[in-house]
Amino acid sequence: MQIPVHLNALKAFEASARHRSFSGAAAELYVTPAAVGQLVRSLEDWLGEPLFIRSNSGKYRLTLTEAAERALPDIQSGFEQLALGLEKMKQSPTCGVLNVTVSPAFAAKWLLPKLHRFQSAYPDTDVRLDMSRHSVDFVAQHIDVGVRYGLGQWAGLSAEKLMDEEVFPVCSPTLLKQKGFAKPEELLSEVLIHDTSIEKHKAFPTWRQWLDKAGSSEHTAEHNLKINNSAGVLQSAIDGAGIALARSVMAKDDLAAGRLVRLFPELSFESPLAYYVVYKQEDAELARMQVFKFWLLQEVVDKPER
Repeated sequence: MQIPVHLNALKAFEASARHRSFSGAAAELYVTPAAVGQLVRSLEDWLGEPLFIRSNSGKYRLTLTEAAERALPDIQSGFEQLALGLEKMKQSPTCGVLNVTVSPAFAAKWLLPKLHRFQSAYPDTDVRLDMSRHSVDFVAQHIDVGVRYGLGQWAGLSAEKLMDEEVFPVCSPTLLKQKGFAKPEELLSEVLIHDTSIEKHKAFPTWRQWLDKAGSSEHTAEHNLKINNSAGVLQSAIDGAGIALARSVMAKDDLAAGRLVRLFPELSFESPLAYYVVYKQEDAELARMQVFKFWLLQEVVDKPER
């Protein structure tokens, strides 16, 4: 069937049937009533049967034939679908709202300082950040993509590794200048700042494990400060409150800016936990999710964390 050839004729018929008037259809389509009548007649010729009942004068009374009445709803529905399809073609596949979930600390220390680059590259995508310390329900909260810290397995989600991480002690430059810290055991005379935000992960490295790695026979500090926010841990160290066991991804900018100093850099302690991009499997082909995931990976590749 050569329907595309007769799209204009179909549109003329649909408008005439809706207005019950060639004049009304002509006004809507910005043509003359004669042009509408000619288009309708061409469609009738192609179909081989009339669409409107003729009067004795040979003019259309704009009363639809029985066949035309039956066909009209489908034709109108078809035009609605065409309009919807054309509107989708006009839109960028990445436009719309992208719902992203990350922890408050990851947002503050890694994502937010970089997010302007994503927004510049994809101005049609509006990012909505859900910053929660606890894992959110992607379905119930309409989340498209997130970054999670762990072993890479979360029920109902696909996970792709974003970054590995190392842990090491850090302190303010002032404290280092005052104390020197020639041996790991000397840290125990200071306030050790503990990050309890990830304590539910048994694999998360602790001060005791780092001291074991450093070869220290002592593990008990004179004073301890426990904080359940990774960004708060680092800020306390920046303020001179003590020595923090830092996560390399979180501490990168503070180290680069000189707000923190890494102690005993010759000692390496890789965390078994890592950062992962996570999303629902049914959203794997979602264009705006894909570009955000690609952007995250490029931020890591182009600007290594360590």
